[in-house]
Amino acid sequence: MDTRVTQLAELDLRAWSAERLGRVELALSTWVASDAPAGLGQAMRYAVLDGGKRLRPLLVLAAAEAVGGNMQAALRAACAVELIHAYSLVHDDMPCMDNDVLRRGKPTVHVQYGEASALLAGDALQALAFELLTPDDGSVPEAMQAQLCRLLARAAGSAGMAGGQAIDLASVGVRLDEAQLREMHRLKTGALLQGSVLMGASCGALTTAERDALSTYGAAIGLAFQVVDDILDVTADSATLGKTAGKDAEQDKPTYVSILGLERSQRYAQELLAQALAALDASGLADTRALRALADMVVNRAS
Repeated sequence: MDTRVTQLAELDLRAWSAERLGRVELALSTWVASDAPAGLGQAMRYAVLDGGKRLRPLLVLAAAEAVGGNMQAALRAACAVELIHAYSLVHDDMPCMDNDVLRRGKPTVHVQYGEASALLAGDALQALAFELLTPDDGSVPEAMQAQLCRLLARAAGSAGMAGGQAIDLASVGVRLDEAQLREMHRLKTGALLQGSVLMGASCGALTTAERDALSTYGAAIGLAFQVVDDILDVTADSATLGKTAGKDAEQDKPTYVSILGLERSQRYAQELLAQALAALDASGLADTRALRALADMVVNRAS
């Protein structure tokens, strides 16, 4: 039997994730300093540390490993994308947007520190993300720095996360069809998840076909994540989710469950998982075990 194939068939995702998340947590704790003026550092650390799935950093690292990339650049990219994600949650939870009081099992940043401090903490986290991507110690080539910044900016801006949030806010009480809902979530949630994969891939050298396959993979799991999020919003409780359950229905927001129904949404999530795995098969990359396991986790998670 081919021992390489046997080896590739075995991946302990929990152990794989624990080692990499240890590196991410240490780096975040080091880079998100507490000494920013007037308590700003404490609010930033509160927003980022000790909570969350860290799915986006894991996707960055898994993609970088799949292409044999520069892992120093990948760690910076992993932390940068998590800072962007954290800033978006801080702002999304504020009264002017979703007005939520619970995030990652604890009071939201504006509840804990006040609205002005929360706004500034989000702004500072966004700025720090791009600072991390541009070290001046020679560890990340300048061309790679530029590519990583471009990918993150596009995923986070009006053509990505911010644009999707704008659609979301404008869609409260509005009946969207499935195509409109898919576009909203492709931007709001999917763009940063897909961007995480592409940032990791950009830490190494890869062919156009490999990049296209990883982009397809990222798009599929990005949408799947939101479909499952909509499912969990009606099937899980707040303690399990670490955030307020049932909030979408309470605010009359369009979701996959409200448009497709629960069973069809569950089937659609599995279809997206199949698309993601097929894209990895088509990539031709030697070892995509971690990316495959992460896709499965996204779709079959309980929180």
